[in-house]
Amino acid sequence: MLQSFLFLLVAGAASWFAWKGFSRVWRNIQLGKPEKIGGEKAQRWRNVLLVAMGQQKMFKNWLPAVLHLFIYVAFVITQVELLEIFVDGIFGTHRFFATYLGGFYTFVISSIEVLSVLAFVATVIFLARRNLLRVPRFWKPEMKGFPFRDANLILLGEIILITGIFCMNGGDKVLQIRGVEHYHLTGNFAVSTWLGPALFGGLSDATVMVIERFGWWLHIFTVFGFLCYLPYSKHLHIILAFPNTWYARLTVKGHMENMPEIQKEVRLMMGLPPLPSPEGVGGAPDENAPGELPEFGANDVLSLSWLNILQAYSCTECGRCTAVCPANITGKKLSPRKVMMDVRDRAEEVGAQVASGKQQVASYDDGKSLFDRITPEELHACTTCNACVEACPVLINPLEIILEMRRHEILTQSAGPAEWLPMFNSIENAGAAWAMSEAREAWRD
Repeated sequence: MLQSFLFLLVAGAASWFAWKGFSRVWRNIQLGKPEKIGGEKAQRWRNVLLVAMGQQKMFKNWLPAVLHLFIYVAFVITQVELLEIFVDGIFGTHRFFATYLGGFYTFVISSIEVLSVLAFVATVIFLARRNLLRVPRFWKPEMKGFPFRDANLILLGEIILITGIFCMNGGDKVLQIRGVEHYHLTGNFAVSTWLGPALFGGLSDATVMVIERFGWWLHIFTVFGFLCYLPYSKHLHIILAFPNTWYARLTVKGHMENMPEIQKEVRLMMGLPPLPSPEGVGGAPDENAPGELPEFGANDVLSLSWLNILQAYSCTECGRCTAVCPANITGKKLSPRKVMMDVRDRAEEVGAQVASGKQQVASYDDGKSLFDRITPEELHACTTCNACVEACPVLINPLEIILEMRRHEILTQSAGPAEWLPMFNSIENAGAAWAMSEAREAWRD
């Protein structure tokens, strides 16, 4: 009875803290501009199943992909045992499913144990790659401080979780063999059947029972801790990868949406008739009507799409995008991973101000913007080659944010690199990127 009360108390507290964290993330994603994304459901389901669930893009580098797969599959399958822990915790039972599933239960728990061993090996290797081998993409400037600790904390949490599983199962097997009341036979598990007696066989029943309960509580406390920590960690991608791949743009890589205001001016410059008004819009606007200059591109999270912010929260911080970026490889400051991290951090900053009531979304102005985090030097270094887009294992598009910020810088701020201005003037005056003494079409005559 006491165990059930404590379990419900801990579960309730953890659920409340987790709900607050996830609600914050949802609120911050909604700071972005509304955008309707639909169509091509078959392709979207394919992205979810192959990319998010099947980790298709991870296997371009097979070794870390296989190791990551061990952890991922172990995480998914372990939820079966976690469900049983919840049932036992609420109702005070022990190994509730074992009686009903029989030999299949033994098979499931054995599979979890084998996968847990593989996950343990993968976790140790990942820790070594980050801290001993110092893989370059994990030691970029943007990974200093919390991002570096975050990755290590989750990997250490994985080891603690596995320790809890084998303390629980190993102690349980020793008590089953000894015929202790309440610990009924569940068949031979793949690992704990021999590991339990090897580690705990020489201990008294009371001590082994403490170890078994310690493993049980360690497992559930680690799970609850992970659940509360998840909204603040890059590992939020284990949830957001699924909606992110569903909503990912299906257009060809590098496709840029036209800006209606610019498109209109270009058509007028080229002597083309204006495009018809979009469906549902009234008559053509008055050309002579006064109006404010439109804001082009994006200078903050409020002028980005909600999809851009969702992608920022879905970022795994794996650094594959930065590792293949030609600008970063040649020593320039641009890091596509940092761009996504900066957008997420700015969304956190803006969201906190709005939630506190100090600012309103409609009139938000704290004197800052994304340009305080992402410098023009970084934006100008981008070659728009789409290498980062191709490399991302969960279909994030850093290039879209870079292009939106460059549009704002050039069209709204009238800024940009001095060496770009002659090109813009030539395009405007001669319709070509290079200054010409004759009309562009003169060669036809």
